[in-house]
Amino acid sequence: MTSRRFVIAVDGMGGDHAPQSVLDGLLIAIDKYPDTDFLLYGDAPRLNEAVAKHSVMNGRVTVRHAPMVIPGDMKASIALRQGKESSMRLAIDAVASGEAHAVVSGGNTGALMAMSLFVLRPLPGIERPALASLFPTKGGDCVMLDLGANVECDSENLVQFAIMGATFSSAVVGISNPSVGLLNVGAEETKGKDSLREAAHQLRQATQMPWRFHGFVEGDDIPAGTVDVVVTDGFTGNVALKTAEGVGRLYSEFLKRIFRNASWVAKLGYLLAKPAFGTLKERTDPRRYNGGVFLGLQGICVKSHGSMDGLGFSNALAVAHDLIKGNCNETIKTELALLAGLMHAPEAP
Repeated sequence: MTSRRFVIAVDGMGGDHAPQSVLDGLLIAIDKYPDTDFLLYGDAPRLNEAVAKHSVMNGRVTVRHAPMVIPGDMKASIALRQGKESSMRLAIDAVASGEAHAVVSGGNTGALMAMSLFVLRPLPGIERPALASLFPTKGGDCVMLDLGANVECDSENLVQFAIMGATFSSAVVGISNPSVGLLNVGAEETKGKDSLREAAHQLRQATQMPWRFHGFVEGDDIPAGTVDVVVTDGFTGNVALKTAEGVGRLYSEFLKRIFRNASWVAKLGYLLAKPAFGTLKERTDPRRYNGGVFLGLQGICVKSHGSMDGLGFSNALAVAHDLIKGNCNETIKTELALLAGLMHAPEAP
């Protein structure tokens, strides 16, 4: 019996350091995932020359020519109209046609969101796809969504985000029966907007789902790892994410300043503690958490941060691989149907 092979379409020209960072990421992914092949879209002469230098890519990476690249500053509406022959669009088209199981791009976020939504369309039962990603916590990693795709959300959107986030947590983080929390201004049931309270009411009835609803969580619960999945609207989620990233850079800069002007005793202490600082740096390395996902589309679409190097890009490819292998979209559809049945089931007398 032939084992199932996965195919990931890759935007070879998207990102600040493309195509080199993309090629470096592919080299890591090829070794890590022998069950996966790659369709690489971009400047064919340039990409073919680079691929030919690595024998391990032979038979695993197929280059497809794309005469256009979406600039990072191009408006999404213009990219949608004029970018049909771009490396980004052709990679997305490969998923829509069934030639690939997922697409990964480090290019223009707005363009990728608009193109993927237009070409792939939402899954049945999903009103709005959401942008999800991993977040480091004291206990491991949690999933957070939405991170900016939907500024305003109603209760139905939040309930759907909970299902998608729990599926992401199981497929990528490997957590069975993950806990789900709604981000709010307090843990009390009376706190928050009507949409939050209504979403909580619906999720409390989902007792037969393969995940657990924890209730409301606050901002400090995110790094504490109180829940495995944090659900919120895109405005709040994006602010929380950018604030966390900024605080991380701030503490890094503080440490650099302190030891730059420290006494020789403090510098000696730093040298002795350097292995521990190395462990801390590795644990919070943004490359480790690279790979935001537009969940809820009829096809897997992963966004790599544009500034990522090869290691970071390989992690975005890893997210795509794990979502394919975990049958993420089929699970979302199954759980949507299950939840709908629970919502419409008559209450016991």
